[in-house]
Amino acid sequence: MANDSVDTVKTKNEILIVDDHPFIIEGYKNAITRYNPEEFEFFITKAKDCESAYHIITNPAVVPFDIAFLDISMSPYEEKNIYSGEDLAKLILEYMPNCKIILLTMYTELLKIKTIIKTINPSGLVIKNDLTFDELIFAFDKVIKNEKYYSQSVLKMLNQAEENTIEIDQFDKDILFHISKGTKLNDIPQYIPISLGAIEQRKLNLKELLKIEHGSDIDLVQEAKNKGLLF
Repeated sequence: MANDSVDTVKTKNEILIVDDHPFIIEGYKNAITRYNPEEFEFFITKAKDCESAYHIITNPAVVPFDIAFLDISMSPYEEKNIYSGEDLAKLILEYMPNCKIILLTMYTELLKIKTIIKTINPSGLVIKNDLTFDELIFAFDKVIKNEKYYSQSVLKMLNQAEENTIEIDQFDKDILFHISKGTKLNDIPQYIPISLGAIEQRKLNLKELLKIEHGSDIDLVQEAKNKGLLF
């Protein structure tokens, strides 16, 4: 008697997971492997930091990834100027432009979130405090179906009134950049075509804008990074 059953050809997907917490990697792996196993087969590659991820992504022998889960905050790979999951995302898009990026972060600053969306345009963006097993499966389902997924906290922040955002011009960004690199204030006019007095006033305005009027330059740089004004 003929066997009428037909073996279903499974869709193969290459997945990259980068996180500095092994138990989180295993959690993601367990969720992914349980997703629609009759239809999909997943091959998962793991990395624990920016350096190990860099070598995987740039290895020409590695099969391009279909989806990458990236934690934003990880130990950097300074030798290659890879300081975060955002930098890894840019690297992936350079080497594997068809890879869908899912970024996971603890950041809850609106401007930071908007900057991530503008610079990376990830397929998924999840605030870790929103993350549950079901949430991860839901996000993965959306992304694998070529849809965008932003977690509830991200959507809530994006829906906030525009007046709550902070906008600065290129001169302010350049001033923050040079301060972060340790350039002395008196030397900054060599790099920015405005007077020292204007630079000093802009620095005061930035401290007021970021609500650290009495803070140091280190405080200014740190708060600018927190707000997504400086990377």
